[in-house]
Amino acid sequence: MLLPKFDFHQPAGLSEACQMMSEYGPKAKLLAGGTDLLVNMKHKRVSPAHLVSISRIGELKKLGKENGVVHIGAGFTVADLIDTELIKNDLSALSAAASSLGSPLIRNLATVGGNIGSARPAADLPPSLMVYGAQAVLESAGGQRKVSMTEFFKGVGLTHLHPDEVITEFQVPVPPAGAGAGYINLGVRQCHDCNVVNLASYIELEKDHTIKTARIIMGCVGPTHLPSRGAEKMLIGAKADDTLFKAAGEAAKQDSMPIDDFRGTAEYKRNMVAALTIRTLELAFQEAQARA
Repeated sequence: MLLPKFDFHQPAGLSEACQMMSEYGPKAKLLAGGTDLLVNMKHKRVSPAHLVSISRIGELKKLGKENGVVHIGAGFTVADLIDTELIKNDLSALSAAASSLGSPLIRNLATVGGNIGSARPAADLPPSLMVYGAQAVLESAGGQRKVSMTEFFKGVGLTHLHPDEVITEFQVPVPPAGAGAGYINLGVRQCHDCNVVNLASYIELEKDHTIKTARIIMGCVGPTHLPSRGAEKMLIGAKADDTLFKAAGEAAKQDSMPIDDFRGTAEYKRNMVAALTIRTLELAFQEAQARA
């Protein structure tokens, strides 16, 4: 399949990229790794008149920690996340999500910003970024703004990113002592397949193992990545144990909204939400104890 015709642009820096997006607006698409966009263009799902390549902009590939916040450039590849000790040590659930995404070839090309910007309900990176309380930094020729990851997605393929904006980085608060997170995805195959269900959990513990903060984000079971408010409410203020985690799994199951498709029935997906909630809470609890 051939790509449709388009004008190709390669800005030298972020400022020039923002100017181009301001000029071309909805007629343009940003190109980073291209693992999602180019496939959609070949299948004629999208036909932008302009492609603005940001793959060589160094400003989008920075990573560091400052004042208790990890800054991850949107141009960072998924493979970079896996190989970075800062991510492994401070944001283990994000590292696990990156390791679960696609194949090595895909991970070497796919960028963090692209995985988020595509707004796929089955994407691997959003659940862990959301449970960590991350923010997306969006920049345009008119200035910069920040959007919480829990508010970033509007629906399938839809975000709060304006046509003239570029995702520049993600700011993730470093979890405090006594906090832990876990991420697991379930697919028919290990790679080259869309997730059936994916889920991330995050908890913060008091010294007596009472949970003071809890976040659970479910993927593939709604038009966007969904929080389980029922499970979170059940967890907060209770002491962490297997019985509590099982009850939280049942609550998350009730909060999910899956549909029947060729990957599984809605009932199967609901059951898997319950199972993955339990397993990710166990991972989060183990890490929280280790970090206490």
